[in-house]
Order: sequence, then structure tokens, then C-alpha cells
Amino acid sequence: MGLHEIAGTVCRALTAKKDGPSLYEVCDPVLQAYRGGDAHLGKFYRTALGNPPLRALLRRTSLPALKDPDRLACLRAALTQARDVETPDWAAIGAPVAELMDGIGVRHPAPPAATAPARPPEMAEIDRVIRTTGAHLLRSFGKNGFIPTYAAFNLIGDADVGGREMLMALTGLNARGYKNSTLLFSLARVFIAHSPARALINPSWHGIAEPMWEPVQIRHRSAYYDAFFTEALLGFVETGLASPDQADTARRATTEMVEFCLKTSAEEVPSHDGSVVKVITALAPGRHPRFSRFFAQIKQDLGFGIYVPDCDTTACSFSAATQAGSDDPILEQPLLDFYRGYQVRAGANEPRVTVPLNDNIDYEGGVVTWIDNLEGERPYGNDLDPTLNLDILEVSFRNLARWQIIETPQRLETVHRIIAFQKNLVESGAFRNPRSHIYYLPELYSAYFGRCYAAFIALPLAAQRIIDPGNVFALIRARVLGYVEGELIAHEMNPFDAALALMALAHLGAEVSSFTPALHCIVQGLGEGGRKGPYKAYEWNKMKTPTRILVGGPEVTSAFVLMGLALAKRRIAAV
Repeated sequence: MGLHEIAGTVCRALTAKKDGPSLYEVCDPVLQAYRGGDAHLGKFYRTALGNPPLRALLRRTSLPALKDPDRLACLRAALTQARDVETPDWAAIGAPVAELMDGIGVRHPAPPAATAPARPPEMAEIDRVIRTTGAHLLRSFGKNGFIPTYAAFNLIGDADVGGREMLMALTGLNARGYKNSTLLFSLARVFIAHSPARALINPSWHGIAEPMWEPVQIRHRSAYYDAFFTEALLGFVETGLASPDQADTARRATTEMVEFCLKTSAEEVPSHDGSVVKVITALAPGRHPRFSRFFAQIKQDLGFGIYVPDCDTTACSFSAATQAGSDDPILEQPLLDFYRGYQVRAGANEPRVTVPLNDNIDYEGGVVTWIDNLEGERPYGNDLDPTLNLDILEVSFRNLARWQIIETPQRLETVHRIIAFQKNLVESGAFRNPRSHIYYLPELYSAYFGRCYAAFIALPLAAQRIIDPGNVFALIRARVLGYVEGELIAHEMNPFDAALALMALAHLGAEVSSFTPALHCIVQGLGEGGRKGPYKAYEWNKMKTPTRILVGGPEVTSAFVLMGLALAKRRIAAV
């Protein structure tokens, strides 16, 4: 939005005609000041929703439905129960909010069709972008001592989370703080959706991956991010376009990032066979996540203080370390033995998916996201994401011999069941549906399948036949290519979309001529990031609950552009 549009939107929000109670008229009597009960609910309300800028924007936004005194009283009674009852009935508490969420009109992007350019960019232009993005990552590492990633809230929430899904979260999440934040963010979404401020909080954008809202971005570090920055810098060196000094710096950076993943972020957790296993935590303890003091306190105040390890960060960290040639003893652990305990087996174990936001897919054979820590905490409950399961396959293929997967029937069965889960997902067409994915977009699933497929076809043919006797990978390859070529690159893209498309196309052996739309988008978008980097920050992954929290950053976009172009350059040179 331009300054003129922003000013007009703010003016309309400040002068809107009221027709019913506002968010603050509903909540202030219950949550603004009280004694006893759950202190966090009120603190979250005052910090996240009652802060002066948001209060000013929304104070005149009202809901006509709440002019009904019985409905208003019911909503306030629910908030009072959430505040005062030690073990609330969250389904009952969420019901009046769920009713209000019907029809808020949040939809996924639908980019218009685009005309493909006639010719690809010159190789010199592609090389220039590779050098620019590689230099950006190294410069950021030199300045910060790590490569940062950012988180930002989109208060309008996720298109896949309506009243039904909000109730799933309220009853499936374990930590009360996350239940509180889910309840209040969901209520706020209703008012934002009916406010002129909606256009400011959720402006339209080009392409599919959402640009991150710039006014408030929380910088931090995680092993998950370091793993992918490691892969990007390894790719930069492999292109031969890094100077000798840049190559040395890149090797030093990857060594330090692998150590951060495998040592700083390592955490012992109980396995289902009674042993103790080292996995990789989502956020390392202490100062290591690199939050500013201000945001560290805000995070704590908002109830986001409990983090547990996850299967995806563990898989990606092990994969990056393997690619970097690490010989850390942690890599000797056959992760499949551990993941087997988190694999869904219909009817044979306790329901592991407590927050089934993507219950449109069949979970059989999939591995859930979150890992119980030594204290047995499960703050997020658990969910199941298809892309995460691709990462488990990818790291397993890279460590096939080390973990003796083919030689161990139980490990091979675990792999076969994950592949069957992916087959069901893709055959049904559900992989194209954003609802099927908890933390990612279908385009990112496609790029990560390409990454997984490349690790698979690098195996000896005999191993491929044992792992995939039904030729499932060929089936998935064809369906994913059909999506990328027929939908993704055939429509308007932004540079992050284009980078993901390139990763999928190059890894999956698509015709080099199909690279042209994505290459043009990336080359033409160079410089869009202004002073912050070559490109803008876009949505890499997200938390759908408690609201739409996006993670990405200018460095993330540079990393994915670099990986996509490096793969494309290698394929073009081979033609």
C-alpha cells in the first residue's frame, strides 16, 4: 500500500460508524482489570489486543450481531469462564466465538493467469543474482554472527481456520496460554474482518507466498533455519561463483551453523522404547535464539514461553549436517526408530493428532510434528504435516547405509508407511489444497518433494526398488510437476514463489524451457527488498494457530532464490 492508501484506510477506521459493541466494549469489563483467576488471559488481552495502536484502529469497529443482549451476555460469560475456571470446558467457551467467525471471508490467494516470456534471461543475469544473494547471506552472517529469520503476526488469521477449526485448537492444544491466545485472537479476527482497518492489516499481494508485514517483525534464530541456510551456502560454493574469500567464509559459516544445530540445539528426550534420544529443539535455550530483550519479554508475556523439540527441525538439521560432511556422533542415531513411535497407526495406538486442522487427509502412516520433552510437556498438543514427512524421507535416504534401513525390517517398514501416506495424499489431489498443510503451502511441498526426490534417485537402483517397489515416487513426480507447470508458473508469481517452482522443476527433471517464467520473475524482482536485501521477506512457513504467524525474512528469500538458481544453472549447463 502507498502512503495515500494507508492514510485513507486509517482515516476510515478512525471515523467508522458504530453499529453495535466494539471488541473493547465486549472484553474490557471482563479482562481489562481483575483479581484471581487466570492472570495470563488478561495480560495477553492487554498486550496483544489492547495495545494503543490496535485499540485506536479498532475502537469504532462494531458487530451488529452483538446488539442482541443475550448473545453479548453469552460471549462475556464464556470469557469469564476462561478467566475464572481452573479447568474450563473449552468447547463451550469457544462456541459463541465460533458462531461469530462464520462468514469472515478470509480466502487463499488466487493469482491471475500470466503469459510466459518468450526467452529466458541471459546466464550473466542469473549469475549476477546468484552472486548477489550469496553475498547477502554472507554479509548478514558477518554482521550478526548468524543469519536471522523473522516472525510476524497476520491478525486476520488463516483462511483454513474457521470456527470449527478454532474449536479443534481450543480442545487439542495443551498449554493454557496457547488456548487463551487462540480464543482471543479468534475473537479479534471477527472484528478485524468487519473493520476498514482490514485493508491495512491484511493488504493484497502478488503471487501466493504472503509478504511479511513490516512494522513488527521479531528477529530470531532456530536450528531449522540454520539447516536451510547451510544448504544454500553449500549450493553457492558449488556454483563456482563465490570468490575464494566468500567460499572460505561460507565454509566457516556452515561449520558454525551445523554446530548450532547439532550441539547448541540438541536436547535429550524419551523414546517410546524407553531409551533416551538426542533430537533438535525448535528454539535453543537461553540467549541462543537471539530475541531482543524487548521481544523476549513480550514472548514470555504472551504465553509463548514453552517450546519443545519437533520432528522437522531434527530431520532437517541431520540432513544439513550430513550434506556438510559432519561426523558428529549424534548422526549415528537411526532416527527412524524414534520416529516410528510418533507414526500414526490407525486403531493401534492412542490418537496422536489432537489438533486435526487438516482432517481432510488420511493420517495413516504419517509422523506427527511435536516431540514430548523430558518433562512430558506437550504445549501444542500434536498435528501432522505432509511436508515434514518428506523431510523425514529425505534425511533417511541420505543416511540409508549409516542407519542400515534396508537391512532392518522395522526401519524399512516405517519408510514404506510414510511413502504410502504420501501416495494417498497425492493420488487424492489433496497436496494441492492449502488446507492439507499445517505449516507450509502446496508450492513449498512441491519444492521439498523435489529435494526428497533428488536424494531418492541418488541411491543405487537396487536400493530404490526395495524402498519403492510400487514406483510411487514416479507417480508423485508426475502429479507435482503437473501442479507446478500447469498451475504455479502459469499464474502470477512473486520471487519466492518462483524460487520454489525452480527448485521443484530442476530437481524433478522438467524441461529446461519450463524454467523461463520463474527465472524472469526472479531476475526482474531483484532489488525489490530495498535496503534490507535483494528481495522482500515472504512467507516460508507459518503457525495457523493461535493466529497466522508467518516466518521468513529477506535472508530466507535470498537463500531460496540462491538454491533455485543454483539448481537451474546446473541443469541448463547439462543440456
